[in-house]
Amino acid sequence: MNWRRHVGPPSRDTVASASGAGIFSLSLGIASVALPLLAVQSGYSAVGVGALTAASAVSQMAVRLVLGWAMRRWADWTLVAAAGVFLALSGGLVALSTEPAPFVIAQLLQGVARACFWTGSQTHVVRGSRRAAGALARVNLVAAVGLLVGPLIAGVVSEDSPSAALVVSAGVAVVGVVPAFLLDRLPPFSPPADRPPGRLWRRPGVSVGCWAGMTAGAWRALLTSYVPVALIAAGQSSSRIGLLVSVANGAQLVGTALSGWVSARWSGRSLAVGILLTGVATGLTPALADHVGWVAVALAVSGVAAGAVQVLGQATAAEAVHPEERGEAIAVSGTFRAAALLFAPLTVAGLLVALPLSSAVAVVGAAMALPAVALRRQFPRSTR
Repeated sequence: MNWRRHVGPPSRDTVASASGAGIFSLSLGIASVALPLLAVQSGYSAVGVGALTAASAVSQMAVRLVLGWAMRRWADWTLVAAAGVFLALSGGLVALSTEPAPFVIAQLLQGVARACFWTGSQTHVVRGSRRAAGALARVNLVAAVGLLVGPLIAGVVSEDSPSAALVVSAGVAVVGVVPAFLLDRLPPFSPPADRPPGRLWRRPGVSVGCWAGMTAGAWRALLTSYVPVALIAAGQSSSRIGLLVSVANGAQLVGTALSGWVSARWSGRSLAVGILLTGVATGLTPALADHVGWVAVALAVSGVAAGAVQVLGQATAAEAVHPEERGEAIAVSGTFRAAALLFAPLTVAGLLVALPLSSAVAVVGAAMALPAVALRRQFPRSTR
């Protein structure tokens, strides 16, 4: 991709897509730090925090399973608008009460919001003749900015009250609904009549996107659950935790930007290396939590790798199918990402019965790196 080729002012749709992604991600970034901090402050254990995070992944995965069907009936912009409403309700509800029921409902609503927004917004920008990686990189780059700034705001506001940070998150999410109404009114998808038989996720290319989505999802799940818990256990302050999470999100921004420049020929090798680095660096993070400098390095490496893996995996899946199947391909790869959002924290929670937190996350990090081996077999030798 070469951004220098684009001349003239961006279109209304481009501005709306980018601004919507930035605002939604800002709200999500605030909530991603404020929610675990509020849970710990309210007396929830590390296992409880993991279970609450898993609840969000359950709803996200369940919704993604039906989004392919939904996008054949409703326009993608309606999903984007609904996502902002769901995210606002999530933050507002748990700010009012930290009892188990409101906490679980808030996490479920956040999962629905994630599924609707990311599938709707990413599907919207790849509906064209240009290379999918470039369009996805632009949206994800702006989203990464929101995820970079959000934790900083959450860390500062949470010094006084994590509940106040969630109120801020809800307010930002409401503002994020506005850009959805400025998107182009593209029609719902209409799959081709000669659609190949079999499940979409098994097709070459789409399966690659699914593998990549699992690693990127596990990274995000641990960053918003057990990484803050490990930093709290190491005695780090709320503001420093917010800063360290922002380091990871800032690094993800760099990886997202770099992914737009990766040629199709090198995408396979880049995915394999990115997956390996994401797993290894994430697995080392809790063990380094006492040392701010080293944990910042680990978070930065995992963030750069995860940012590239997410974009390249989605682009590979979208470009491997008919243009009218791109929405379903992104939804399918996103379902695998949501599955990782669910099972990564659950796996850590289960391992905590027998292992300390650092060892449990190290085991999951090693599992996150395993798809790198499988992906080498998905690409011809010329791309390796």
